[in-house]
Amino acid sequence: MRCWHPRAEEVIKQVQLYKPEEIILMPLYPQYSAVTSGSSIKEWNDVCKKKKYKVKTSIICCYPTDKNFIKARTKEINKTIKDIINFKLIFSAHGLPEKNIKKGDPYQWQVEQSVNKIVENLSYDNLDWILSYQSRVGPLKWIGPSTDNEIINASKKNKTILLVPIAFVSEHSETLVELDIEYKKLAIENGCKNYYRVPALGTNKDFINSLYKLIINTNLNSSSQSGYFSPKNRCPNNFKKCPCSVII
Repeated sequence: MRCWHPRAEEVIKQVQLYKPEEIILMPLYPQYSAVTSGSSIKEWNDVCKKKKYKVKTSIICCYPTDKNFIKARTKEINKTIKDIINFKLIFSAHGLPEKNIKKGDPYQWQVEQSVNKIVENLSYDNLDWILSYQSRVGPLKWIGPSTDNEIINASKKNKTILLVPIAFVSEHSETLVELDIEYKKLAIENGCKNYYRVPALGTNKDFINSLYKLIINTNLNSSSQSGYFSPKNRCPNNFKKCPCSVII
């Protein structure tokens, strides 16, 4: 974990006891950002350097458009939609300050790729959807539109709200509290009669299959050297914070 236990230092102790020939780092952030996956990987590398622990390490960069990841998301949305009519589908991702994106962080672009693929797979005519960003803190300008504003707008139009946590694969405070409690309260206060939240993927079989295949593919195709294993659809080279875009 990056912000909770077990942290890298604790896990590396266990890994050293196991004595592996190779380590594969598999981020549970589908979309790469320097402040999420990048920060977690840096902490791992820093602890390894501190402990003078060296072993071949392959790093899976991201998987925003992986076939099975998209399939898992699409299935969960379809299960929630069922016979609901007059709905607004709001894809909500954790936000970032605009300055991060301007410095070449690929996160927003990758989130957009994920959402576009899912919308294609949903195959709804005239689907009413939008991508927005949550969890804004501090005085800096963040990327938008904001999820809370989109919830207010949809509620005032008497739309049923379907919220999709597009950048989270597990349940935690930003889904169980922010989305399920705080944003639901906001929706009801602005006239929403029906509010649904699509579950995080958790142990969804297609999602687990996505991780499995990414790991196996990395193991089969990684070189003898440590380094990043990039996705098929790489970020454009203007995203300088993407570790794979600068390796091309």
